[in-house]
Amino acid sequence: MTRYWRNPIALAIAAILLLILIGSTIVIVPETKQAVVTRFGEPQSIINRYQAGQTFGDYGAGVALRVPFVDTVNWIDKRILSVDMENQQVLSTDQQLLQVDAYARYRIVDPLRMYVSARTEARVSQALRPILASSLRNELGRRPFAALLSPERGQMMDNIQTALNRVAAQYGVEIVDVRIKRADLPTGSPLDAAYERMRTARLQEARSIEAQGLKQAQIIRAEAEAEASATYARAFNQDPQFYDFYRAMQSYRTSFLADNGAGTNVILSPDNEYLRQFRGSR
Repeated sequence: MTRYWRNPIALAIAAILLLILIGSTIVIVPETKQAVVTRFGEPQSIINRYQAGQTFGDYGAGVALRVPFVDTVNWIDKRILSVDMENQQVLSTDQQLLQVDAYARYRIVDPLRMYVSARTEARVSQALRPILASSLRNELGRRPFAALLSPERGQMMDNIQTALNRVAAQYGVEIVDVRIKRADLPTGSPLDAAYERMRTARLQEARSIEAQGLKQAQIIRAEAEAEASATYARAFNQDPQFYDFYRAMQSYRTSFLADNGAGTNVILSPDNEYLRQFRGSR
């Protein structure tokens, strides 16, 4: 036995075998990964599984053990992942064909179910992409194009996320967020026609607002004139002579005084009825 220990080749082989044994037994689990341990293809345990609301540092990351040469560790990402959808054509309720780019953010919350149903994150993304497209078509197809430019857009995103979550649960996935990156009309004649319809609609709205404003102005002017007439009538009834004198003075000022303050020459007969207030009472 001593002879073997003195043989450097035997020592090297033993050290290599020991390292292989240790490497096959010890697993270093990073914070960003979940691990599904399988034995001959059958799941045995889950290491560092995601748990909502878990305090940082309380994860199962670190050193873990497995049965060497028997257990296989399947790594699953623990971070938020993304699935993109580009150039999806959607027909709105106002018959506008839209070019839509969108994305969804998701997290794998059940690694065992995800492993059984899809095996890898890439297959999960491939499975979620057509579901995202279908949810977008269903939601945007019930609304006009203008809804995408209004606060209603946020409610649309929530509805798409809810619909996508119902299907994504079978893959052990939770949808964190859904957003539309771009929603444009196709270039060319459809886009020009849409702009023309929008311009016509805004012009009609502007004419309607202007007509309402003119109507309100006429009503206010009529009410003001009626109130002024009533005020004049009350003043006349209280003192007809003073009212007649006051109105005559206003007329003289307007007729004889120019806009620049200079006087105006007017030739009238002294007996003219217009000058009766200059003659005084008789």
